[in-house]
Amino acid sequence: MGSASSASRVIFLDVDGRTQKVVFSRFCSPCDIKELFCTATGLSRNTTISLLDSTGAMVSIDPTMPNNSESSPYKVVPITGGQLADKEEVFQNVLTQVAEQFSRAFKINELKSEVTNRLAMLEKRVELEGMKVVEIEKCRSDIKKLREEMASRNSSFLEDNKKLTPHRDVSSYPKYMLSQQTIDALRKPTFDVWLWESNEMLSCLEYMYHDLGLVKDFNINPITLKRWLLCIHDNYRSNPFHNFRHCFCVTQMMYSMIYLCNLQEKFTQVDILILMTAAVCHDLDHPGYNNTYQINARTELAVRYNDISPLENHHCAVAFQIFSQPDCNIFANVDPEAFKQIHQGTITLILATDMARHGEILDSFKQKVDSFDFTNEEHVTSLKMVLIKCCDISNEVRPMEVAEPWVDCLLEEYFMQSDREKAEGLPVAPFMDREKVTKPTAQIGFIKFVLIPMFETLMKLFPQIEEVMVQPLRESRDRYEELKQIDDAMNEVQKKKSENLTVGGKKK
Repeated sequence: MGSASSASRVIFLDVDGRTQKVVFSRFCSPCDIKELFCTATGLSRNTTISLLDSTGAMVSIDPTMPNNSESSPYKVVPITGGQLADKEEVFQNVLTQVAEQFSRAFKINELKSEVTNRLAMLEKRVELEGMKVVEIEKCRSDIKKLREEMASRNSSFLEDNKKLTPHRDVSSYPKYMLSQQTIDALRKPTFDVWLWESNEMLSCLEYMYHDLGLVKDFNINPITLKRWLLCIHDNYRSNPFHNFRHCFCVTQMMYSMIYLCNLQEKFTQVDILILMTAAVCHDLDHPGYNNTYQINARTELAVRYNDISPLENHHCAVAFQIFSQPDCNIFANVDPEAFKQIHQGTITLILATDMARHGEILDSFKQKVDSFDFTNEEHVTSLKMVLIKCCDISNEVRPMEVAEPWVDCLLEEYFMQSDREKAEGLPVAPFMDREKVTKPTAQIGFIKFVLIPMFETLMKLFPQIEEVMVQPLRESRDRYEELKQIDDAMNEVQKKKSENLTVGGKKK
């Protein structure tokens, strides 16, 4: 099994000739890190600073900054007013150079127009607001991210076929023999998804398809299955949350529900194949920005799909672009009628993961659950939609030590989006705003009003999920409510201290 990566960074600073060690989370914002550096060097927290390495070169202050050692600490230098003007002039030069590079690099008119508009927006911010050095550094970072994203978008959306075949072949895909202990754990919602590396997760997914009899029943070429899974891996981006590990997490939960609810006794094998395949493909090529952003920013995807579930439609399109490659088509030996059913069923389930449709889908299932008929195709489709929805947002079902890191990942992705929305003048959802949301506030409402009602409705059909799925959700809700009470109490104490200090100052 693999090991989870460290969530901390260590940087060494030169403070008046002595070396100061600074430790911070890789999820910290650049502002938080700068304030930490100011505190470590005895400066006021709102001091504008630059960070220099041993050669005098400036180092970007953010969670991805280069590591250094105790023997080569970075030096923190306060920035004076005169230097701000120099920085702004340098920044203007950087903007001009980047704009020229973009003009040469992108030949597609739509992308070229988008880049130009965003650069113009950044320049306008400099002109109108007289940005401080901190904001200038942030804009540099925004431009860098924009260039990387546009390059990624240019190479990964549907027009480009390079990622539709795996970057490596089966020969370089190591085979892991799963122990009986791992196999047993894999069938349970308590499975720890953080302990596995990519190759191990691929082997687990491969095992699931064999174990459920899908390889045998649909005459899937085992080599094609391996190659398809490699291609799936390559078409998930390295987002904080919507990445390949999330894909594995959702598929493993679906696999555990198939066993827990004895679905193979109630569903056809075609239905089981649809459930598993939709789980594997449900977030393919997710860009890390949700449908609300796509629509408000009028992105290419929003325009292409007329603002109707743009991301989910894109996930479906990428999935079947991959299946269209002969080397990755696990359905090659399926008869046309069965493929038509698999194709439509998979699309239906992936589109059901759009949370904008949550109320509609759950209400429809509630109308059927008390008189559910497993021979009724409409009833079965409604159940399958609820099953993939449950798996997609099931992290809080898992043990606290497995579930909580996912909250950090999701908030990091939310904050990336809200920062970008602020920079582009777009509406920002309060639950994504780093200045307004906390872990407890983010989770309490979602668990109480989305997760528990949906899982309790499913529990009417499958009472066996109460102990292993519904009860953990209730415990998670209670834990976050206790944390919120603690946060509220601490905030109230801090507020009273501030009021007392103000009153004391007036008396003097």
